[in-house]
Amino acid sequence: MRRPIIALAAAALMAGAAFANEAELARGAELLAPFKRELQAALREGLAEGPSHAIGACRLSGPQIAESLSRDGVRVGRTSHRLRNPTNASPGWVLPILDAYLANADDRAPRVAQLEERRAGYVEPIVMQPLCEPCHGDSLSPDLAQPIRELYPDDRAVGFHAGELRGVFWVEFPRDDAAP
Repeated sequence: MRRPIIALAAAALMAGAAFANEAELARGAELLAPFKRELQAALREGLAEGPSHAIGACRLSGPQIAESLSRDGVRVGRTSHRLRNPTNASPGWVLPILDAYLANADDRAPRVAQLEERRAGYVEPIVMQPLCEPCHGDSLSPDLAQPIRELYPDDRAVGFHAGELRGVFWVEFPRDDAAP
């Protein structure tokens, strides 16, 4: 009689954890959506004026958008295994997830991490798109290479091909069970 009760309790705990994970996946995606949407709009606007304007959109608008959305205990950002801008260095909790994406190119599913102080983290991959090739592809035109070299002398964010992992978007937030 005791074994079925223990098994039932374990199953209930696992179901609760799965539900919490699904809820945190949904919440993370929801919190990250405005960052992705606004950043993409800024990049498209910059690209409409030419690829050199996209550099400014990425360099200036990206951090401003992230800062404007990082409030009420929420922090958003982007990072990569090959950074252009050192201010986009990864929070420590993102690194193992980024490494896992790099180790398995077929797994591009968003992930949730349980963080300290009743917080959760959400990560989803940034997959290289053809739109990004002028600034992140194999060969940069001289009119792009020069300003990138001046702004980012240690740039490592080149040589990507469409479909490759370019980096990740991340958001951390208070878990729902963290409310007072």
